[in-house]
Formats: sequence, structure tokens, C-alpha cells
Amino acid sequence: MSKFSMSDLPCGAKIHMIGIGGISMSGLAGMLINFGYTVSGSDAKRSELTDELEAMGAKINIGQCAENIQNPDLVCYTAAIAKDNPELAAARSLDIRTIERAELLGAVMELYKYPIAVAGTHGKTTATSMLSLVLLAADTDPTILVGGELPQIGGNYRIGKKDYLPFEACEYVESFLHFKPYMSIITNVEEDHLDYFSGLKHIISSFQKFARLTSPFGCIIVCSDDKNVCKVVQNADKKVIRYAIDDKKADYTAENITFDGNAHARFDVMRGGDKMVEIKLNVPGRHNVLNALAVTAAADFLGIDMSAVATGLSQFGGTKRRFEHIGEINGCEIIDDYAHHPTEIKATLTSAKDMDKKRVWVVFQPHTYSRTKAFLD
Repeated sequence: MSKFSMSDLPCGAKIHMIGIGGISMSGLAGMLINFGYTVSGSDAKRSELTDELEAMGAKINIGQCAENIQNPDLVCYTAAIAKDNPELAAARSLDIRTIERAELLGAVMELYKYPIAVAGTHGKTTATSMLSLVLLAADTDPTILVGGELPQIGGNYRIGKKDYLPFEACEYVESFLHFKPYMSIITNVEEDHLDYFSGLKHIISSFQKFARLTSPFGCIIVCSDDKNVCKVVQNADKKVIRYAIDDKKADYTAENITFDGNAHARFDVMRGGDKMVEIKLNVPGRHNVLNALAVTAAADFLGIDMSAVATGLSQFGGTKRRFEHIGEINGCEIIDDYAHHPTEIKATLTSAKDMDKKRVWVVFQPHTYSRTKAFLD
């Protein structure tokens, strides 16, 4: 079947979304409703996200069955939906066009002037959120699609103008190969999603394909402290901008880094030996210095004023389940973090140990048993 385009759908077309309550699907559903499409969907359980979509006019079924397919023009499904899902099977038996979420998002983003894809094994949600707040501080009225709940936008997406669209580009099942961003940010590359990828070589190859999809008028922004990211862009045919803490030859570096009692960093962003801006973060950890450098480099390429960069980054206090302060009990501070990869867990523990606390206790809940098994050592 030919590549899908939004022009394939009539005005007000009916789109049914299987798994509509997911963090990525719900944001896409909100965008489609805003564009004037009639949206329906289904999910295994009700949530705040499904309630919000119903309030916007979406018809949502809790539970999935063939009867939920009521003659839509298009059926969209997530990568997690099984091939024998009753709704997906019903749509295909009725010869209704079906499309994976990433491909539909790729078609939607072609409606925007500056789609900005944030990719990488770790840090996608944080870097996307940071960039979003910078663009808001610069009064650009961005449309935002983030894989977490960002308090400043009241959820996981925001509808703005059709200029700037910062969004997460996930590598799982190579979903990000459906995107053609103006600008790509690659934070790091490691082994992950080994239920799909055969190993690191396969992952690097996939990221190389993703990098080649970047617009020739834009750029690829990468962390040159990460040796695997360097392999991704070593033969890139697009403009590459590098940021780093350790690689002093990078285009953007952090100098004079200090941490307060909460492990929040203050540092100077340097470009070619010149100080561009002083940044004060309100999230902990060295890894967030790198995320902030990526965002500063992106903003500078886009012509965003550095005062907006400093303001936006200072306003970022984290997203839900990213080193989120839950409360205190008997003098013990409770932090919730989504980290489910050894490198992410290490960053979380390092941030916790850098705080002025006596002891750190860890309770680990596996995200999936298969990932926990793959990374057990």
C-alpha cells in the first residue's frame, strides 16, 4: 500500500484508535480532534487521559471487541497491539485501512513547519519537555507531544500553531523511521528493546537510518560524549551539531558546573569558547546537564533568544514519574522514577546519592519481566 498522507482522508473523517489511552496515542488523538476529525477509540481501562478525550468529543469504549468498529475511515493501532486483536482483525476483514500510530503521527507532522524529533535510548521525555518549555518561554506557541505528563501544559500534549512541533521519536520496532523531522536530537544510544533488536549493531544501524531522514535544511544534534551516537553520525550527510561535558571539542559544552544540596546544577553554556548563557536547573543530575545542553543547541539553531532558554530550563521541574517528589514520611523523602534500564537506574541512584541525605533505599518494580531478564547482570 502507498505511503499514507493526511490528504487521503476527507474532512471530518472518522478515525478509530485501538489503545487510545496510551500516553502517545492519547496525545495524537487530541491533535486529530483539534484538526476536526471524528475520533473514537478503545482501551483496556478508563483513565484521566480517556476521560479528557471523552470531554473533547471522542467516543471511547472500555474493552476491545469487533463490535467497536463502526465503519471508520481509518483504524490506528499501537505497536503493542497483537495481530489477533479483535478490533484490528475486524477492521482488516472489512477492508478498512489500518495504520500504526507512528505512521499516522508521521503524516500529521508533515502539516508542521518545524517538527523536532527527540530520539535516544534515554532522556527523550525530559529533553522534549525542556525544549517545549523553552519554546513556550519564547512565545512561539508550539504544539507539543511528549511521552509523559508535563505540569506546565496540564498533560502530555498541547495544541498550538503549526510551526514548532517538539515530539519524542521512539526507536522501538523502528517506529521513528516513519518521521521526517526538520531537526533531530539524539541523546544517547545503548542496548534496549532487545525483544525486537538483535543487538547494539542493529540499534546503531536503525539510528543511522533515522538520522538520514532529517531535513537537509535542518540539523542533527548529538551528544559527542556517547561513542555510539558518534558512530551513528560519522558519515551523516546533514549538518551535525555536537554537545558534551567531557568532549571539549564539541560545539556546545558546560563549564563551571556546581550542584546544590538537591543535586540541581548551575553551569555556563559555552560555544566556541564564548559564554552563551548561565543555566540553573531545578531537576537533579549530571545527565540533565547534558539534556539542557541539547536543548540550548537546538534553541540556538532555531534562533531562540538565550534569555528564553534560561527561563524555560529553570521552569522545568520534571515530568510525572521522572524523579518525582511524592512526599515525606517519618523524615524519609519518597521519589518516584520511571527508570527501567540499567543506565537510567544508575543515573537515578547517582542523583539520589548527590542529595544531602543519609541513606538511599531502592524499591524496584520491573517494567516488563523480559527487559529485567535481558538486563539482569
